[in-house]
Amino acid sequence: MSLTRKCLLFLLTVLGCLLLAGCGSSGLGGSGKVIYANHNDDDAFAMQLKNTFAEKAKSAGLDVEFLDAKGDSNLQIDQLNEAISNKAAAIVLLAMDGTSIVPTVEKAREAGIPVVIMNRDVNDPKVIGSLSDDREAGRMQGEFMASHLPPNAKVVYLMGESSLSVAVKRWEGFKEACLDKRPDVKLLASVDGSWSKAEGMKAMTLWLSFFPEINGVVAANDEMALGAIQALKAANRLNGCLVTGVDATPAGLAAVEAGELSQTVKQDAEGQAAGAVTLVQGFLSGKAPTESLDIPFTSITRENVAQFVK
Repeated sequence: MSLTRKCLLFLLTVLGCLLLAGCGSSGLGGSGKVIYANHNDDDAFAMQLKNTFAEKAKSAGLDVEFLDAKGDSNLQIDQLNEAISNKAAAIVLLAMDGTSIVPTVEKAREAGIPVVIMNRDVNDPKVIGSLSDDREAGRMQGEFMASHLPPNAKVVYLMGESSLSVAVKRWEGFKEACLDKRPDVKLLASVDGSWSKAEGMKAMTLWLSFFPEINGVVAANDEMALGAIQALKAANRLNGCLVTGVDATPAGLAAVEAGELSQTVKQDAEGQAAGAVTLVQGFLSGKAPTESLDIPFTSITRENVAQFVK
């Protein structure tokens, strides 16, 4: 065989390998990786979602790279821009800021990279996700408080990050179901607790020094509720005070079992994660989904908590 013919066969072999490698890569993007962009790994419920998604994505055969924005919206934008440059197959986004991230989401769409949101809204009507209606969580808290608080009760409210729609919707749901229906219930104070257990404890400690009577504490997540409970216990004022949270985290469920947390509203991490995997698979298979998945909340009290404790 001549040298020229050997070289030609070699080049054809290399070209064939490259074509096979290209055909074998998964997804729409060049890297074949699904990027999971979390807003903050320090958030207890966000980590529940992340771990559950990881399990379900592994079972589905998805190749996932996990990113942590560490509570920094600028860092998250940089992370997504890098994912777009690397031609990710898809992006699963838990947005740090649902407004500032919009241009980056649009950039991903223009690059042919689907974005699936989870847990937190993004102010882009074209994006779809696996989400729960946060106003419904607040409504469940409001209904519980409205039916269990004594006449002329006094309550305080621990809001999440007030710049986020999730926090605003939970507050609105509570207000509509409790304060608007029970005008005798007085809201003593409300503060942005940043979803933090430490901030919940700090705010509650201050309120306990100001207000001699507090009959109820409404917190937009379990972490803030657990911080408030710590302060109430330290002041020997937990007995007779109703406390409600959201997320049904393991610590939250344990507090319900112990009779310290009166209610937690379960945000279904397993349902949201499974839904997100289903949406990603739809995009990657070429059957792009067109609607978001609505994952319902569930009210959990001491009466039914045993069903949810693993």
